[in-house]
Amino acid sequence: MSTKTWQMRRNCALSPKQLLKFYIILVCLSVTVAAGFLLAGVWVILIFTLLELCAVTIGFLIYCRHALDCETIEVNGKQLIVKKFIGYKETIYEFNTQWAKIEPPLEGSKTFFISQSSLRVEIGQFIRQEQQLPLIAAIRPYLG
Repeated sequence: MSTKTWQMRRNCALSPKQLLKFYIILVCLSVTVAAGFLLAGVWVILIFTLLELCAVTIGFLIYCRHALDCETIEVNGKQLIVKKFIGYKETIYEFNTQWAKIEPPLEGSKTFFISQSSLRVEIGQFIRQEQQLPLIAAIRPYLG
């Protein structure tokens, strides 16, 4: 019994580990500049440096929370499994390949749906529109 898997990931320039290294360098540089101004008697720069680092920290935390987001479609025999990992929360949906249907995207839609009876899962938020139809065509032969 062969398993076929398709994975769609968010397109991120930096991994969380790379972002942490960049953040440490940024904090060191900002604190060094602020300390230089503080030694020169301009203490107000320290306040703006702390505000800047707070804003950058919040932005980087939001970025890191979603940097590893992905969607996975796996066909294993008569089972179709859709895994959605969004914001460190994984949700798993199981379908029977004999009854599952793929609903093609509506005109201009960024996503498509996999459904079976009352269960309907939105897929494809991490791929471009021109990749949707080839992905649907690749999955269809595995459905009944």
